[in-house]
Amino acid sequence: MQSTSRSKWLILVICMCLLGFSNGRELKDRHKSRHILYNHTLATILVEYASAVYLSDLTELFTWTCSRCDGWTKGFEIIELVVDIQHCLQGFVGVAKNLNAIVIAFRGTQETSIQNWIEDLFWKQLDAHYPDMPDAMVHRGFYSAYHNTTIRSAIIDAVERAKEVYGDIGIMVTGHSMGGAIAAFCGLDLALKYNSQNVQVMTFGQPRVGNAAFASYYSKIVPNTIRVTNGHDMVPHLPPYYYYFPQKTYHHFPREVWLHNIGFGSLVYTIETICDGSGEDPNCSRSVSGNSISDHLTYYGVEMGCDESSSCRIVMDPRLLGYSNRDSTGNLILSRDPAAPLLKLNTEFDNQGKPVKL
Repeated sequence: MQSTSRSKWLILVICMCLLGFSNGRELKDRHKSRHILYNHTLATILVEYASAVYLSDLTELFTWTCSRCDGWTKGFEIIELVVDIQHCLQGFVGVAKNLNAIVIAFRGTQETSIQNWIEDLFWKQLDAHYPDMPDAMVHRGFYSAYHNTTIRSAIIDAVERAKEVYGDIGIMVTGHSMGGAIAAFCGLDLALKYNSQNVQVMTFGQPRVGNAAFASYYSKIVPNTIRVTNGHDMVPHLPPYYYYFPQKTYHHFPREVWLHNIGFGSLVYTIETICDGSGEDPNCSRSVSGNSISDHLTYYGVEMGCDESSSCRIVMDPRLLGYSNRDSTGNLILSRDPAAPLLKLNTEFDNQGKPVKL
């Protein structure tokens, strides 16, 4: 009995020491860094936006009445919702008054295709030069998803309209998985347009998007960036990083915050390690094997993924057609005036008739 009691106390002491070491390292990293400080509360807010953007019911999303549109994000005002059917992309722009910021979120890879997408990333090579940066190379697919689709023009337009009404408030860009990669290119684009002090990027489970030259360039332009990784999430390990080809391989930009568990038995704690400024800290997520899809699909206890299994299928109430604009390829933009009253569809109307399937 006495031996069991001593064992429990020993485990507790070990856990406390590990926590103390982690917290001490966090303060040290913060002191040395010129990057934005990691804010746990902000992360738990932005992860809810990164989750909500996956939803296929455009009515609930545009009116911000979905089950995921609650909690920390309650009262968010959508300004623009863009669905690029042609490339299976989705994103939104709105204003979060509790953050005093414009929030932009991008959807990640659909769950039905995530396995094929991950397999493809294992073999993906750097294949596109970043404009005006001769040594910087990026993933062509991620770059094109933002720059060569309907996404960019819709996002820029919505941000401009929001600033006309709300003034020079901050911009926060987020996304999960592939949505995090698109968010990075969007954040870089907006930082060049509105300056880095006004733009903040926080992504979850983001893959690598470029080489070391691009990572260095990115971190100078968008220093207010946090990449959150979780446990053994396999996506942040992709495309692969080869330490013996540092200039030729994919390379993460800083700063990573790694969520992982420590402890033994029932005494397990999740800690948040703030990693070094290299982008490839060997003591963070790179210290473990990236072999988990489940770690990729949950961040801070929030489900990250689509609500329907069918790829790129969306649902919309007929009453929203007056707010929509569709191009010749079927891509859809739902837009509202930021200065106008919030759109509200009452429950009685929502339960009448059948929604439009697109």
